[in-house]
Amino acid sequence: MMRLPRTARRALFLALCLGAGVPASAGADARSWLWPGPKPPPLSEVRSAFHSSEALVLDRQGSILQEVRLDLKARRLAWTPLAEVSPAVVSAVLTAEDRRFRVHHGVDWAALAGAAFQGAAAGRLRGASTITMQTAGFLEQGLAPRNTRRGPSEKVRQIRAALALERSWTKDEILEAYLNLVAARGEFQGISALSQGLFGKQPHGISQAEAAVLAALLRQPGAAFDAILKRGRAVSRSVGWTLPESDLVEAASQAFRGGRGIRPAGNLAPLAGRRLLGRAGSLQGGAVLSSTLDAGLQKAAADILRERLAGLADRNAKDGAVLVADNATGEVLAYVGNNGPDSSAPHVDGIAARRQAGSTLKPFLYALAFDRRVLTPASPVDDSPVDVMAGRGVFKPENYDRRFRGWITVRQALAGSVNIPAVRTLTLLGTDAFVETLDALGFTGLADGDFYGPSLALGSADVSLWELVAAYRTLARGGTAGPLRMARPASVPDLPHVGGRPVGRQRVFSRSASWLVADILSDRTSRSSAFGLESPLDTRFWSAVKTGTSKDMRDNWCVGFSERYTVGVWVGNFSGEPMWNVSGVSGAAPVWQAVMSRLHAGTPSRPPKPPAGLAAAVVTPLDSGLPVQEWFLAGTEPGQDTLTRAQPRPRILSPVSGETIALDFDIPTDREAVSFKAVSGEGLAWRLDGQELGPAGEALDWRPIRGRHLLELVGAGGRPLDRAEFTVRGESPLALSTP
Repeated sequence: MMRLPRTARRALFLALCLGAGVPASAGADARSWLWPGPKPPPLSEVRSAFHSSEALVLDRQGSILQEVRLDLKARRLAWTPLAEVSPAVVSAVLTAEDRRFRVHHGVDWAALAGAAFQGAAAGRLRGASTITMQTAGFLEQGLAPRNTRRGPSEKVRQIRAALALERSWTKDEILEAYLNLVAARGEFQGISALSQGLFGKQPHGISQAEAAVLAALLRQPGAAFDAILKRGRAVSRSVGWTLPESDLVEAASQAFRGGRGIRPAGNLAPLAGRRLLGRAGSLQGGAVLSSTLDAGLQKAAADILRERLAGLADRNAKDGAVLVADNATGEVLAYVGNNGPDSSAPHVDGIAARRQAGSTLKPFLYALAFDRRVLTPASPVDDSPVDVMAGRGVFKPENYDRRFRGWITVRQALAGSVNIPAVRTLTLLGTDAFVETLDALGFTGLADGDFYGPSLALGSADVSLWELVAAYRTLARGGTAGPLRMARPASVPDLPHVGGRPVGRQRVFSRSASWLVADILSDRTSRSSAFGLESPLDTRFWSAVKTGTSKDMRDNWCVGFSERYTVGVWVGNFSGEPMWNVSGVSGAAPVWQAVMSRLHAGTPSRPPKPPAGLAAAVVTPLDSGLPVQEWFLAGTEPGQDTLTRAQPRPRILSPVSGETIALDFDIPTDREAVSFKAVSGEGLAWRLDGQELGPAGEALDWRPIRGRHLLELVGAGGRPLDRAEFTVRGESPLALSTP
C-alpha cells in the first residue's frame, strides 16, 4: 500500500469515521478531532496508583508473614519494571501486538486505515489499536478494554489519548505500563500475575515458547487450545525463533491448566492474616499491615503441632491449634489456627472455634473461692461419691480415673484436676457467681447458671482458645484482665476477642488469689498423684499449667503461663468426633511443653514473689502427716502447726433431697430397689418417714413405695444429722400407701 502523507492519512481516517456514522458536526474540524488529548499523569503516579490484588501481613520484625488476596475480581501482583521482564516476552508481544511500536507516534495510521476500509461496509471500525492506544485506554476512564467493539467517537478519543501519551512518556515507559496493565486468561492482570499464574515463573524467567503462547493469549484470551497453539507458532516464526513443537505444546498446556499457580509471598499465618484484614475492614489490595506475630515462632509452633498430630494419627486426632501471647503487652506472638494441609478442615480456625472447656475452668473457680474466703489451699475437700440435683435429674460426677481419694486439700484437688471437689466448690459459690466471673474474664456467649448447673465446674461451657489464653494471662498478670491483640498500626483496630465482645482492662481476682492459683498450678509434687513426677506438664523453668479434656475425649486442652508468656493448645477433631484414648496430658500437653521450651531456650522464667496480703502457716497435709508451709490470704490462715485433717461430716449421699424416683415396670418388683448411702460413723442409723431402718454404716437397699418420703440420718438419741426428701412415682404392686 502506498504510504500517504500524514495529513492525507488523517483526512482519510476522518472520512471513514464519518462514513461509519459519526455525526457531521463532529467532523467539522479535523484538527480538533485528532489533536492530542489532555496530558496524561506521569508514569510514577500510575505506578503509585497501581494496587496488587493481594495484601501483605508483616511480622513484628517486618518480614512478610502472609499474603492474602482481597480483590476477587482480578488477580494483580506487584508492579514489574521493564528491566525485570524477559526480553523474549518483549519481542513476542511487540511482534504480535504492534510491530511498528518503536517508529510510530502513538497511532499506526496505515494499519488503522486498512482496518477502517475492512470495517466500513459493516458500519464499524475494527482493530488496529497500537500498544500506545491500548495503554491510553487503560489509563483513561471510559476507555478501558471490554468485550464489545468501540464506536467511532470512542476510537477518536483513544487516538487523541495515545497521541498525548507519546508526547509525555518514553516508549519504554509506555511498554512497561502496558505489560503491567494488560489482562488475559481469566482473572490475571499484568505481566507478573500472567507469568506466575500461567507458568509458575517470575517475568524475567519466561522462555521463548512461553512468551509466544503469552503473546497469543493477549490477542485472543478466550481462544481454544488449538487456536492459541497455532497463533503461538505464528508469533515464534514472526520473531525469528525456531522452536521445537514440543516446547510450544508444553507451554500452551501449562497456560491452559494454570501452570503451578501463584504462590503467596508468605504463607505462615493464613488464618491470622485473614482475621487481621477482616478486622481492618476497608483495606484494598496492596495494603501492608504490621502484626505482633513472630515469623520464626509461628513456623516453629506450626511444625511442633503438625509433628505431634502425626504421632496421634492412629488415635483419631486430626486437628489442633496453638496460641502464644506476651503476658506484659497482650501481643499475640503465634497464631496457628490449624495444622494446615494436614488438617481435616484447613479453612477452619481452631483458635476461634468454640468447644467444651473441660477442666481448664477450674483455676478460675478456686481463685473465686479464695477471694471470697470460702476456701484456702489447705482446706480439706471431700472426694467421695456425691449426687447433685440438676434440673429434674441427678448429676453424678466422676473423676477422670474413676476412683475416689477421700479427704484431700484444695491444693491437691486443683493440681491433680480432681472433679468432685470442684463440683462441691461450685455448690458453695453458686453457678451464677461463677458465670459472672467467667464473663468478667472475657468468655462470651455464656448462658445463666441454671443452664449449666453443677457441670459448669467441669467445663460444660463452650469457649474458644483465644478466650482461654486471655483468661490464663489474667492469672499471670495478678488478676487483671486485658485484651489480646495482633495488629500493630493504630489505623487497624486491635483484635480484642474472637467472636464476642471486647475484654476491658479490669481486676477480676486479687493479686493474692491469682498468686495462690499460679503457685498450685506450678506445684509438680501436688499434681504427681495424677500425672506423675515426670510429665509433659513439667518444664526446666517456672511455669503454671492446666489441662482439660471434654466429654468422650472430643477435645483436649493445655493452657499455662511462664513469667513472660501464656501458651494455649487445643487438640481434637473439627468434626466433633471423639479421639481414642487421648487426654490433655497426652495430646495437647506435649505441644505446650515444646512451644514453651522454645520460648525459654535462652530466657529464664522465675517464680513470682508472694504479693502483699498473703500469710504463711505450717500445716500438716492429709496424705503425708509431715508439716509443710502453706500460703493463705491474710486472715484465713490457721494457727501454727495446724492439722488440716478433718473429720467427715455425717451426711446423706443418696438419694438427693428433692429427687424424684420413677418406678420401672420392666424390672421385676422384687428386684427394684433404691440405695441409701451416707458418709457415716459409729452409732448412726437410717430413719425413713419416722421409722428406724437400721445402721447407716453401709449402703441400704430399700424397696420403693410410691409417694413422698423423708429420709433422715440420725445419731445418738435419735437426733437428726442430715435429711433428704424424695418422691417415688409410678404404678406397681409395690406402690402402696406410705406408712
